[in-house]
Amino acid sequence: MGIRRTRIGAGTWIVAGLVAVALVCVVTGFLPRSDAGALGERIAPVLGFVVAITIVAELARDAAVFDVVSQRLARWGRGRVLALWALVVALAVVSTVFLSLDTTAVIVTPVVVVLAQSIGVSPLPFALATVWLANTASLALPVSNLTNLLAAPAIGDGPGAFIALSWAPTLVGILVPVAILTVMHRRTVFGAYETPAPRRPADPMLFWSATGILLVLMPLLALTHDVWIPATVAALALIGLFAVRRRRALRLSLVPWQALALAASLFVLVEAAHAQGLLDFLTSPTVNGDSPGDLFRLAALGAVSANAINNLPAYLVLEPAAGDPVALMALLIGVNIGPLITPWASLATLLWHHRIVALGVTIRWSRFMLWGVVAAVPTVLAAVLVLMLVSG
Repeated sequence: MGIRRTRIGAGTWIVAGLVAVALVCVVTGFLPRSDAGALGERIAPVLGFVVAITIVAELARDAAVFDVVSQRLARWGRGRVLALWALVVALAVVSTVFLSLDTTAVIVTPVVVVLAQSIGVSPLPFALATVWLANTASLALPVSNLTNLLAAPAIGDGPGAFIALSWAPTLVGILVPVAILTVMHRRTVFGAYETPAPRRPADPMLFWSATGILLVLMPLLALTHDVWIPATVAALALIGLFAVRRRRALRLSLVPWQALALAASLFVLVEAAHAQGLLDFLTSPTVNGDSPGDLFRLAALGAVSANAINNLPAYLVLEPAAGDPVALMALLIGVNIGPLITPWASLATLLWHHRIVALGVTIRWSRFMLWGVVAAVPTVLAAVLVLMLVSG
């Protein structure tokens, strides 16, 4: 009998290396103990939410919630691709806003791609819509993006303060990319298709129970300050439901171990660099939100940095440069809406690409990056403009 060897991907080795360096920073005191303790208190609820919402999304998919919704959208479109297009955009926005951008990239993308393929429509515009909106619509609520969860306490007390600044830039982040995609793929969008026959979920009780949990959870995420609490309750409810109805679906891989390790190590490494003053040249002078030029520069720096090194470390590095809530929102515009160009600008983009390739959809990175420039530049500029308008 031969020994089966498991191949470890390059991404896993990179994450393992980052974790090792982060541990060295903590053990050696390069990150002072007091700073490490404060960092732990800050990121524990954030990472707890990431675990809970990932479990919720994965189990909702296993309960066929997203599959059934996509089939309903196809029937509601009544054979007109334009109507289906609008419904898919709405699905991607709702998924991103309430369940986070990774849910849209990882779970909604395969659903809409398979839907498009099943009705004989090009899946490319639908796939691009999910990855663009996963990033650009993730400005809406604190729960929509990990960067938002980090910024929300400094922006104000409760989700209302965040929404007061984010709603207008979020609308821009939705409307501008969708308009660009509609024009780019107008031959597909203004076509027709044959409505598929309805399909029922294999376990209706599991489907309706999971759907009910999601419908209760989503408004709570928009109204609750400590979002990890309702997300954890929903995750536990779904785990209990699956323990009774489909125990085999409960697996350790429901927890996003690699994403957690990557995020935690980046938190530690950037905090250590800040503690040692290594990043002071990037964060001085502080932007206080009074100057339009400063807001544009901060958003542009956030977008460029996100496309260069990934949006999470870009936010962590530049966060001290934002001196007030308006400046923080400008930075979020850059690091949330801007990462449409390079493949590594957002983890959601890499996850999305893995999914579409597995489904037989191909797109050259050179073309993806060119389209990303076309979408990101006007969207970031317009979002900063409306931010200045709503912030007075």
